[in-house]
Amino acid sequence: MPSPFPHVAPEHRGELRRLDLGSQCLRGNFWQDPARRDVLVYTPPRFDAQRAYPALLVLAPFAGTGEGLLAHGLSDVAITTRFDRMILDGCAPFIAVLPDVMTSLGGSQFRDSPAIGDYATYVLREVRAAVAAALPLTGRWGAIGRSSGGYGALALAMDAPGELHAVASLAGDMGFDLAYLGDISHAVSGVQRAGGLDRFVEHFWAQARPGQDTFAALNVLAMSCAYSPDMTRAPIPARLPVNMLTGEVDFDVLQGWRAHDPIERASTEGEGLAKLDMLFFDAGDRDEYNLHLGARRFAARLRALGIDHVHEEFSGGHRGTSYRYDAVVPRIIAALER
Repeated sequence: MPSPFPHVAPEHRGELRRLDLGSQCLRGNFWQDPARRDVLVYTPPRFDAQRAYPALLVLAPFAGTGEGLLAHGLSDVAITTRFDRMILDGCAPFIAVLPDVMTSLGGSQFRDSPAIGDYATYVLREVRAAVAAALPLTGRWGAIGRSSGGYGALALAMDAPGELHAVASLAGDMGFDLAYLGDISHAVSGVQRAGGLDRFVEHFWAQARPGQDTFAALNVLAMSCAYSPDMTRAPIPARLPVNMLTGEVDFDVLQGWRAHDPIERASTEGEGLAKLDMLFFDAGDRDEYNLHLGARRFAARLRALGIDHVHEEFSGGHRGTSYRYDAVVPRIIAALER
């Protein structure tokens, strides 16, 4: 449990700024989600406008936002408070960027997809450009995220080789053949409980607290739109891995998803990973989505390819592991400072 009073003294606290970004690449997306978004930017204590800083993209998990990472409660600490403490403890100062990547399906996997929107381009091009125009940067960028955010950090590094310089994936999605299977049967139940695919998205957002089946259905639909979009299909513009009426699994769709798995992409698009000054990934040894098994396979694939990396496995599951930022962010910043 964190301290009930985790904040450092006021003179050691950074500042949270809010950039208003009107996105061109999110305009006209399928779900008509807003193209105008807030980008939250943390600047370090004693910020000096005459000094250049490395920048760190902090990518939210599925169903999360940059603003959600600011929560402080009994069992968690705002990520900006974590940054304050890191810098007070000797981490080099840096600028952190927390974009809003929420969608009507809960997330985008930080992919460019006609079925959701061009969120990879949004983060890599528009968000970074807006921050660079507003604040003094060294040009050295890192990315870190948990769960789907960790997947996004790896995916963006492979999408744009050389544009990110250090990446950390905390329990990021990988090993898709195991990671997503557990949600499929729950997804069928969730869709049927909502009255079918036609009603599901509206039904989801009408819930005060979505249950396991409902949330699993949202997850499966979001992954489908990210990994197997098909604009000829309705009401969900994607090939689904399961028939939501009969429960029949379409293994061809699941096989197609594997092309987006970091394990598979490393073999064909590993240049972006090989160029990183630091590549870090971890998972808890009891991860409920079997991501620790995926991480072991990813590490084996990287070793076979000769790509430098740091792989850690800690005691724990998938949830309640925000404390991992404390150990990993200073290492990412040290790599960006080199």
